[in-house]
Amino acid sequence: MTATITVESPDGERRELTADAGAVLRDVLLAADISPHGRYARSLNCGGRGICATCGVRVADDPEPEHWHDDLADRFGYPRLSCQLRVRDGMVVRLLDKRVWGSRDPGASGPTGGEGEPEG
Repeated sequence: MTATITVESPDGERRELTADAGAVLRDVLLAADISPHGRYARSLNCGGRGICATCGVRVADDPEPEHWHDDLADRFGYPRLSCQLRVRDGMVVRLLDKRVWGSRDPGASGPTGGEGEPEG
């Protein structure tokens, strides 16, 4: 079964991708020559193991986290890890303008009371 994904770049450009439903989002993005990594992490990253947090994206209607790191990201408002997300039909993904990691969502709850962090 295939799924259609809408990917929005930091400059607002939108692109539609078709992929197998259930495929790893990071792999689908990379296969389409779209990097979810920050500019410094394109060469140095964990390769999709869920430990470096450099492949973070924002997802409309976030699915429930299935990985401990992704659970923490979701809970505290950090970007979701594309290496831990499975493609589903109608998914809307926003890539982030980042050096390495994406910043917190200022509206998220967490230990800092919803204060955002600078891009990092």
